[in-house]
Amino acid sequence: MLAFLRINKRIINSVKTVSSFTVKRSYSARKMDLKEFILENDTPIVNLDCTQAFQKLTDNEKQYLHNYTKASWYGSLISFIQSSPESPLIFSLLHGIFSAETVESLRTSNKDKVTEDEFTAFLVYCCGFFSNAGNYKGFGDNKILPGVDEDKFHEIIKNSKLYAQNPSKTESLWNEAKTSIYLLNDTNKSLGLKGQGITTYFSGNCTKEDADLITEWMKLKKFEAYISRTFKTVDESGKSRYEIRLASSETGDKEGITLAEEDYNGVTFKITRGDYSQILPFVTNYLNNACNFAANDGQKQMLENISKSFKEGDLSAHKEGSKFWVLDRVPAVEAYIGWMFTYRDPAGERGEFFGWTSMINRVLSERFQNLVHKAENFLNELPWPSTFEKDKFSKPDFSYVDVLAFAGSTVPVGLSIPITYEELRHKEGFKNITLGNVLKSRFGIDDYPFLTKEDSDLMLKYKEAAFEVQLGLHELLGHGSGKLFSIDEKGKLNFDKETVINPLTNGPITSWYEPGETFDSKFKAIGSSYEECRSEAVALHLMFNRDVMKIFGHTDETEIDNLIYVGWLLMAYAGAGRAVEMWNPSTKIWGQAHSRARYAITKVMIESGLLEVTESEPGKKLSIKLHRDKIETVGRKAISDFLLKLQVFKSTADYEAANEMYEKYSKVDDDGPHPFAKWRDIVLLNRKPRLILIQSNTEVDSDGKIQLKTYDANLDGFLQSWRERFDNAEELQEIMLNLYNKDKHYFI
Repeated sequence: MLAFLRINKRIINSVKTVSSFTVKRSYSARKMDLKEFILENDTPIVNLDCTQAFQKLTDNEKQYLHNYTKASWYGSLISFIQSSPESPLIFSLLHGIFSAETVESLRTSNKDKVTEDEFTAFLVYCCGFFSNAGNYKGFGDNKILPGVDEDKFHEIIKNSKLYAQNPSKTESLWNEAKTSIYLLNDTNKSLGLKGQGITTYFSGNCTKEDADLITEWMKLKKFEAYISRTFKTVDESGKSRYEIRLASSETGDKEGITLAEEDYNGVTFKITRGDYSQILPFVTNYLNNACNFAANDGQKQMLENISKSFKEGDLSAHKEGSKFWVLDRVPAVEAYIGWMFTYRDPAGERGEFFGWTSMINRVLSERFQNLVHKAENFLNELPWPSTFEKDKFSKPDFSYVDVLAFAGSTVPVGLSIPITYEELRHKEGFKNITLGNVLKSRFGIDDYPFLTKEDSDLMLKYKEAAFEVQLGLHELLGHGSGKLFSIDEKGKLNFDKETVINPLTNGPITSWYEPGETFDSKFKAIGSSYEECRSEAVALHLMFNRDVMKIFGHTDETEIDNLIYVGWLLMAYAGAGRAVEMWNPSTKIWGQAHSRARYAITKVMIESGLLEVTESEPGKKLSIKLHRDKIETVGRKAISDFLLKLQVFKSTADYEAANEMYEKYSKVDDDGPHPFAKWRDIVLLNRKPRLILIQSNTEVDSDGKIQLKTYDANLDGFLQSWRERFDNAEELQEIMLNLYNKDKHYFI
């Protein structure tokens, strides 16, 4: 019996002797309770088709695309490290299994050992792990658990070729990984700082107080955290030491980048570099190769500066490269790479690594460019005074693209980047990207169980067109609007304090961003969601404009009325019918910026009387009713008033007022007329699996030409795409294992 014990002190501290039978039955019995953490066996697998767009490229453009794509996928290994402490270890195990043999071969070996459902559940977990760049959901930040019991998972591994080739090492990997794969408690259900979740942006002993102190010191040093992680140690005297580690392939000290240890408020700080130093050389190698096929000098300078940043750990070089990227208008191959979004950092300041490549659709991009040309006219309709708008609107490039690779923890439908470099956005502009093939894939499967038949039919008919309008407004005029009031080191304000009036108080402006402060550092954990909320509200506010609708090809008044209604209904449904899935009832923390934003807007709609949400079938169904006749009156005013507050608080760096308001509208109530905490069970009961996208690969044929490699739209095809993604799989698996072992003591 002892040979079959599966006990781990981290899981069960109070039990001294437990049989494997007890543990197995415990997990099996809990599966219904764990449903929100287990990916369903019927999770849809959809191909992200880009074949037509790829075929239109020249040979030189295909070479550029190929090398940039390779750089992106190698860089995505960083996303696994950023996801959870155990993700690099799990990657080493699972990628090793599927590198050693095909899925069909593994299926045959396990035919009489596990059931078909058990094997499918194993594959779904593996696909979910690779798709989300780790064992936490890229959209929602909740942990992903296997839908198969531990002993069956182990059985499948034991029947693999990897196990046959090296049983002792594979068994060791499994024994090291199994607890982390299956462990679920209140502190590791989702991402967060110590006591609230799991994160690798900070060592496991860092609390919110630590994060605030780190932000305080960074502000003093005028240091931006985007490419850093922080590791805290405590010496024998109890003194805390913080190592802020910058991402770079080079290690060691470098003037102007690293910083020797210094005391501050009873603790010490130092800045080092060399984080991800075993991975970044692969990224820079492919970026340098791509440079040989650049279409213009601007693309070369972009790649050279980004490569320099990855090599040296110099954030300013990445900003310089991003400047050249912004100025490269409507390229045939649109691509970007680096630390982009701060959604997953519990403190809201550190970026997650993404790399993506795509091909532009010039015909559909023209529609978005027309929106850009008229953008300043639409800005005048926003509810804040012109003094709260940028002195000059930097017209962005706005493109419609088909994605080849989006390497990271999730694949969005739209982008406005660089979103973190506010000074660059102000001086040079930014780019808005609509990911056309992603948009079509995500809207291909959906239903709305909380709506009437009439509303559901309208959604199915108009949702894609309505969302396209919303997306364009959200990215261009949402993320592209509004001014941040600030003062420079010489004491000069970027606004006239004597004439600019706060429209909420009718008094003078009394707060602004100090030197060294950014929106992210000031608004901290709520910043990403707050900005998404503001941008979503901008889109709702401007949907009524007929000139906007005309740009998107809509002129019939009946159709426009339906598009406005469906656009608002999409928001109401996302907030009331889906968002709370991303809220953690244990920690009371939101795990997804967009979901929290949409929920807050929903609460505004409910408060105004525009939206009714009731429990139509106790414990089973909700009813979501949007009063169509009130949208242009009650609804529009409520969103306008809310949007004005969002912008004024952001412009004036008034974090306290912003946080108070945002906490109010994003609070999930346990009781009252809208107990969304209780209704969360109904939302989970009616949710549909989030689809997994299969992304194509590129490969070099015998003639040196670049070819597109596509895959069957099923679990086997997805795993085959990962099997063929890297040229040196065994080396990468070893690197990921080494990185796990190197840092794991920081997270125990």
